[in-house]
Amino acid sequence: MLALWQANWVKSELEKKYPEIEVSLEKIKTTGDKILDVPLAKVGGKGLFVKEIEEALLEKRVHLAVHSMKDVPTFFPEGLHLRCITKREDPRDAVFSLNGVKLLDLPNGAKIGTSSLRRQSQILHLRPDFRIVPLRGNLDSRLRKLEEGQFDAIILAGAGVNRLGWAGKITELLPADVSLPAIGQGALGIETPTDDKYINDLVAFFDDPVTSYCVRAERALLKRLEGGCQVPIAAYGELTGDTLKISGLVASPDGKVFVKDVISGPKERAEAMGVELAERLLKAGAYDILKDLYEVPPPGGA
Repeated sequence: MLALWQANWVKSELEKKYPEIEVSLEKIKTTGDKILDVPLAKVGGKGLFVKEIEEALLEKRVHLAVHSMKDVPTFFPEGLHLRCITKREDPRDAVFSLNGVKLLDLPNGAKIGTSSLRRQSQILHLRPDFRIVPLRGNLDSRLRKLEEGQFDAIILAGAGVNRLGWAGKITELLPADVSLPAIGQGALGIETPTDDKYINDLVAFFDDPVTSYCVRAERALLKRLEGGCQVPIAAYGELTGDTLKISGLVASPDGKVFVKDVISGPKERAEAMGVELAERLLKAGAYDILKDLYEVPPPGGA
């Protein structure tokens, strides 16, 4: 549902800017869309939402692809690249509870639904008494499970909920110091063939410079940590004038080990700062967390 909204939004913006062209949608069901009964961390993470779409791009069955930035891997197949990052929606995590009770006011042992280890680790850091239960499926099916009483609260990306016009259902939006957002959360990415000048020029207007600096810094951190969307890694860039501030976090899935840091500098150094912050996190303890989850180069070993 959300993926279709995002693709339709790009289609309508293209048709508004270029009324002479006709844009059609090709719906592609990815592996990540099909696996709804297993936490993504157990089946492969990020690439699950783009593999089939990238195959269609490489085979020239489609000219461009629209992704949620938080689902886009940091490595692209040869011949493809990230052409645009759109203006970011509200990147915060949204809490939905049965009776409008805020997250930290929920009773002891409350059952919280989320599909994200990043959210899980941060929530358990604050409230280790909570019971975290994996929650997959479309946004409407997740909300329905809450309404049926299967959870005391669920946590979703606020941007997707806003895009579907359901902002009125949100109990609260969690500030970044409570739940640091996922890398790229709230932004869309447009992936295109590297050598297709016509398409690359056509979609160039979608790129938002402010969001691009922030998200590219976040993605540089993620790339250095070699993480996917289903590991407890978070980063959030904020641009004020020409100064970029990046907050980064790596936590153990149970929230007991928490490594967090912040770096600021000129926006032109966005990606270098992302790598520098990743190194600082690794040295401060993130390496010990991540090496137990997957193979990651030690501090200074990028």
